[in-house]
Formats: sequence, structure tokens, C-alpha cells
Amino acid sequence: MEKNSTTEEMKTLTSCVNKLVVDGFTENFNASEEGLVSATDQKTYGPTDVNITNFYRFEGASDPSDNSILYAIETNDGRKGTLVDAYGPYADANVDKFMKEVEAVTKKPVHNDAAKD
Repeated sequence: MEKNSTTEEMKTLTSCVNKLVVDGFTENFNASEEGLVSATDQKTYGPTDVNITNFYRFEGASDPSDNSILYAIETNDGRKGTLVDAYGPYADANVDKFMKEVEAVTKKPVHNDAAKD
């Protein structure tokens, strides 16, 4: 089976973030009790102000603290950026709460295998 180059370059959190930055996802977001916060100017977005265009999960081979999830986010005012969180016991409660409230979530296939169905 031939491996897809996109799949190969998206295997680590760093390579995935780098690919998203190239694709225009340059904003860094954080979650607070008030909502999603831009690291650039502290503008806060509510759950209806964002669309999760994709997300990627990474699992550490031996350490549960290596489990993370990367969200690719677009805001209603045109910003594109990322938010990284742990998942499982190390997850940030603010991120978890916010993501549960976001209704616009799209998961795009990482490679062409989904087209074979």
C-alpha cells in the first residue's frame, strides 16, 4: 500500500501545526472561562463565533501526558488559528467546556482513503 505524503507529514503535533500555519492558521488561541481567546489581542469568542474546521489527535506511545489534540479554528471575523490541548486526565477544563458548546465542527479526512467508501 502506497503511503500518502500528507498522511506522513501529519504524524506529529509539530508537523501538523506547521502545515496549518502554511495553510493560513496563524493565530494562537487559548480557552478561558469566558471563551476562546486570541493570544494576539485578547479578543474573546463565544462558541457560536467559531467553526472547528478540523482536529487531530496525537497519542504518546508510553506516556499518557503525551496525548494531545490540535484544533484548526476559523472565527466569524475571519481569523484562522489553532488551539492545542491535552486529552484524557490532563485536559484543560476550559477547553473541554468550550468545545462541547461549539456546534460548527467539521472533520476533514486527512488522506484519500475516505474517498474509497
